[in-house]
Amino acid sequence: MVTTWNFPTPIRFGVGAIAELPEACRALGMQNPLFVTDPQLAKLDVTQSVLQILTEANLEHGVFSEMKPNPVGGDVDKGVAQLRANNHDGVIAFGGGAALDVGKAIALMAHQTRPLWDFEDIGDYWTRVDESAMVPCVAVPTTSGTGSEVGRCSVIVHEEERRKAIIFHPKVLPPKVIADPTLTIGLPTKITAAVGMDALSHNLEALCAPGYHPQADGIAMEAIKLIHRSLLKAVADGSDVDARADMLAASLMGATSFQKGLGAMHAMSHPLGAHLHIHHGLANAIVMPYVLKFNEEAIAGRMDNLARYLDLDCTVLEWVLVLRKTLSIPHTLADVGFTEGHIAILAPDSIKDPTAGTNPTLLSEEDYRTLFRNAWSGQLG
Repeated sequence: MVTTWNFPTPIRFGVGAIAELPEACRALGMQNPLFVTDPQLAKLDVTQSVLQILTEANLEHGVFSEMKPNPVGGDVDKGVAQLRANNHDGVIAFGGGAALDVGKAIALMAHQTRPLWDFEDIGDYWTRVDESAMVPCVAVPTTSGTGSEVGRCSVIVHEEERRKAIIFHPKVLPPKVIADPTLTIGLPTKITAAVGMDALSHNLEALCAPGYHPQADGIAMEAIKLIHRSLLKAVADGSDVDARADMLAASLMGATSFQKGLGAMHAMSHPLGAHLHIHHGLANAIVMPYVLKFNEEAIAGRMDNLARYLDLDCTVLEWVLVLRKTLSIPHTLADVGFTEGHIAILAPDSIKDPTAGTNPTLLSEEDYRTLFRNAWSGQLG
């Protein structure tokens, strides 16, 4: 059954919702959307079947798929050039975090006269956006990790500075989302595990972030419960549509709850992605227990409450460690190419990352050096 959720944006959620894509586009005034996806997904049958839906509905469209796994500013520039050259009047962002972020950024930049980096999430930079120069975007997630379909920003690598930049504007939030769990059935086992751990990191960090935001806390708690119930099921049987639906819901819930804030997991994973090109969800999964241990004293009460809510017979940290092992997530950064020499390079980037400010305790550069060293050596402290 397909249902409508109007939080934080209109979402059509359920099996078969993808059939409504042409209607969603036309409702936003699109007659010739640019279909944005990643190069791997562009080749798959699931994508071709969705493009066929557009063709059969007589909706003219083009396809853009030139992007890196950790997308860079040049990817957005190429997409904008194609949009302008072919007079596309909107964007369909179709895929995982990379495609969704690039698609949303293309919609933002469609007819702007300023460069992308002028809209980074710094101070009031977002007010520089000419809203009339944007085009509408329909977001269609095909993974269940980033939740970018309900986010107000795009994470794009600044190539020259070798860092991940957060491009923000309230209207980057897609005005329509189609979340069909059947689109995630083809995800490989390792990707299902990595994106699922990404969703967990979003909700865990939101729950632990300081400040009073009971709405975000409640969403995060329930999303973690869905992950506890269904991540292992989705990995064990990728065709389990109920498990896939739980994970898709938990993903978008994470991106909703982390409006409260994130923390050191993301402050570390962003530089890891920018410098070593490690999959974002995998990076979060690897550093997760080290950050939980480092923040242990500040988050003790919240973790006790979460353990009770999940009906665990162990601590949350112990649950995370077992979950990672069951999913074959590497235990250390050394397992994915990180060396001791990277510590001095990445720690300064972590402390400057926008997500660092809402870690449960404010960390110094030396703290991040310790965290990277722990995650490299496998020392939980």
